[in-house]
Amino acid sequence: MKRIAILALIGLVSVVALPASASTRTEPALTGVAAVPTKAELVPLIDRIAKQRGVELALAHAIVAAESAYDARAVSRAGAIGLMQVMPATAADYGVTNREALFDPETNVQTGIRHLRRLLNKYDNDYGRTIMAYNAGEGVVDRTNSNVTYRETLDYTVAVIHQYRRNGGTQPTEGALRKVALLRRTANQGDARRLMKRYLDPSLLSLKVRPSLSIDYLDPGLHRVGPESRPMFELHPLD
Repeated sequence: MKRIAILALIGLVSVVALPASASTRTEPALTGVAAVPTKAELVPLIDRIAKQRGVELALAHAIVAAESAYDARAVSRAGAIGLMQVMPATAADYGVTNREALFDPETNVQTGIRHLRRLLNKYDNDYGRTIMAYNAGEGVVDRTNSNVTYRETLDYTVAVIHQYRRNGGTQPTEGALRKVALLRRTANQGDARRLMKRYLDPSLLSLKVRPSLSIDYLDPGLHRVGPESRPMFELHPLD
């Protein structure tokens, strides 16, 4: 009996001393890494803040969709952060001086919606100009008298307006789309002029054409072909 008792005691001590098996081990929770919220979790947050600031829900969600596609961890090449792609310099205007704080959905949306509300106030609820200013910056909109020709901004404005309409927005936006179409044509004409200035010698724009052969040989059928042939016409500067 003593031997059995001793063996049982040894077994008990062994069980207490051994670490838990892999199947029962509880992994420690990760600290300092917040789970990325889903769109379903973000929608009520955006709705709440937009209502607080008096921003139409359809517009708020159109901006978030275009800026980050509801990705709270999104960062642009220019350094814009989070759901509403807020620039740190812009956030500082609203009292948010910690860049990392912009990854917090509540902080980011509060900041972005406050900025959007201010732009709406500044541009008298003109959605076209407000959307352009949110993307390109109000300084650009003001300097160009709302004639922004950045392709990125024009594409962005159209995308946001279309998403706004899909979201059920009812504010007038047809005029903004017509303005974008006009600005696209202006941008294309500007591109053509820049290409001409870069690659075309301006002196060639004022020329006159003189035949280099006798009138008989101006007939292509009579024109000689070969290494000693001359061009049918020459270009000369105007006198």
